[in-house]
Amino acid sequence: MGWFGRRGQPPVEQLLGKWRCATCDDLHVGLMALAAFAPDPWRHGEKREPNHALRLDGDFLSEDFCVIEGRHFLVRAVLEIPVHGLAEKFSFGCWSTLSRENFDKYLEGFDDGAYPDRGPWTGWLCNRLETYLGDAPQSVHVYPQRDRQRPTLRIMDDSHPLAIDQEQGISGARLVEILRFYGHAPAF
Repeated sequence: MGWFGRRGQPPVEQLLGKWRCATCDDLHVGLMALAAFAPDPWRHGEKREPNHALRLDGDFLSEDFCVIEGRHFLVRAVLEIPVHGLAEKFSFGCWSTLSRENFDKYLEGFDDGAYPDRGPWTGWLCNRLETYLGDAPQSVHVYPQRDRQRPTLRIMDDSHPLAIDQEQGISGARLVEILRFYGHAPAF
């Protein structure tokens, strides 16, 4: 049957094994996550500073925090989508806004994961996920996590296709479509 199983669907198990990318020719192992380097509004290229250098005025970008013009506060987060037949979820590493108040709460609990207010907080997804989102911003619930894990995001609009997929999951074939769109899909 090759890489495709019955009815032309990729076998879910193959997504967890070793596979060679048709675009970059790298050998990948396991379920691949996709990640945005910075929020879409970031206009200063691909240079990050250390987290500990955080400045709340002007522009700042690190692995986990972003401040734009000293008035927009963003955090790196994870938007997860279940995949039918897999225990592990597929994830987009992306950025969400937070109010200054919630950004400060996030900073307070960042190192030890002790958040007195466990959320959810509200924010705006700040990356276009081409297979789901166009230019229209999407509001999200932001759930802080323990143990320095990045917050998870849920689309607020229950009727949005991404919210439906977060709730119902996607097929292995749909996951391959998403990976292919971003230039990473198994070579057949």
